[in-house]
Amino acid sequence: MLKFFKNLLSFKCPRCHEGNLFINKWYNFPNGNKMVERCSVCGQRTEIEPGFFQGTGYVSYGLTVGFSLITFAIWVFVTGYTLQNKEIFWWLPINIFFLIILQPWIMRLSRVIWLTAFFHSDDEFFEKK
Repeated sequence: MLKFFKNLLSFKCPRCHEGNLFINKWYNFPNGNKMVERCSVCGQRTEIEPGFFQGTGYVSYGLTVGFSLITFAIWVFVTGYTLQNKEIFWWLPINIFFLIILQPWIMRLSRVIWLTAFFHSDDEFFEKK
């Protein structure tokens, strides 16, 4: 399980886990999500058909909601938030700030998760090695 998360967070090919999927670093804002056409190691295509990555919007939405729920739970635990207090007005802008900063990384991670859902490790590829 830890190896699976390591493979996701390394932004490597979901088939061979060796080739890079992205051309630039995630913090390169104009070109951060440019992907290679094929994996340099196994030759796996990164886009099945035009519009393949439209589904990553749902994955990105789930990641941002999950991030917000986790930060809110931490905020409640740290501040002792109750419905009578106004601490939510401190948490909300801080959460929005971090979501804006992390958005390029979240978009990239959602693409890797979407690809991994469709491309799995190929046993025939590893037998040929």
